Amino acid sequence: MLDRYLLFGLNEVEGIGWKSIYRICKAGLLSERAFTSSAADWENIGLKGNLPMKLSSMFTEDWINTRYSLMEESGVALLTVLDKEYPSLLKETAQPPWVIYYRGRLELISRPSVAMVGTRVPTAYGRKVGSTLAEELSDAGLAVVSGLAKGIDSVCHEAALARLGGTIAVIATGMDKVYPPENRELLRQIAQDGLVISEYPIGTKSHPGLFPQRNRIIAGLSLGTIVVEADSRSGSLITSDAALEAGRDVFAVPGPITSPKSRGALELIKQGAKLVTCSADILEEYASCLPKATRNLEENASTERTPEDSLFEKKLTREESQLYHILHQGPFTLDELLTRSRWDFGHLHSVLLSLIIKKAVTQLPGAIYKVI
Repeated sequence: MLDRYLLFGLNEVEGIGWKSIYRICKAGLLSERAFTSSAADWENIGLKGNLPMKLSSMFTEDWINTRYSLMEESGVALLTVLDKEYPSLLKETAQPPWVIYYRGRLELISRPSVAMVGTRVPTAYGRKVGSTLAEELSDAGLAVVSGLAKGIDSVCHEAALARLGGTIAVIATGMDKVYPPENRELLRQIAQDGLVISEYPIGTKSHPGLFPQRNRIIAGLSLGTIVVEADSRSGSLITSDAALEAGRDVFAVPGPITSPKSRGALELIKQGAKLVTCSADILEEYASCLPKATRNLEENASTERTPEDSLFEKKLTREESQLYHILHQGPFTLDELLTRSRWDFGHLHSVLLSLIIKKAVTQLPGAIYKVI
């Protein structure tokens, strides 16, 4: 119990990082010796800068008790790498967080999960795909993990929150901070009905350097990472890289080749990420974790949803899917579609008619077409 208490205390010390705590643990100082060690003792195990002096002067039981009380008063609970509830998938990563602060339903952290990430400024196509995938994956029992950012992260959290699998938000600030500020209400809802976690102490403000560290946790908690929509410089690609480093699956949703928002996902597909056109593409990879997932999805589709409810239940042909993607950037007139598709009139009209019959597309007055 003392080890757990000391891990919390060390994590609360400003300026201490993962490697420093690793050195302390390796040196056997995760014990009562920590309270009596001198600055020289701390220096001898490789701690640098002002850390040795800081630890020797202020690292006491009283100081840790004060920090612990502050955490509890903020309505935050604690999980450490030494606790049996600590998720095994996260523990397998190169640098699992020593301490996790959380609010909400801790049982979600041990549930099979997938990460869903993407651009902060998604297209209508990205929003629809993200929302539909998140709903269906959560309905199948997978928790949806993301980073509470604007755009795709928020869309996926909102879609999964009230579903069977629930959602987990990994934030890059202390639990008393909200970033971005406009997600304050979403954060409150997730803390109530889902799970919010952070590795940063109370009072930690948003800083650009913290987000890549946050992303490794998103990937580490998850069986696989799904990039819904991302440009070539998106932070979502940091999460996919972290997933690869942890030996996890990477999925990517294809988008229009003319859309800058699709370049990152398309590049991942070129590099070997699994192309996703429906939730079944993901669920089939995890049949051993969720033996009823695919069956449940099919049952839900037949008993609760109509073919109009989801792009992923329409079974579009390659050409229908191509035109459908174009129309997600619309609506467009027939002439505009002829220019964008580069098809002849007869072929375009045939594919449009098929999409209308499948109720994927509707025709507006003036020969204007839009997705439903």
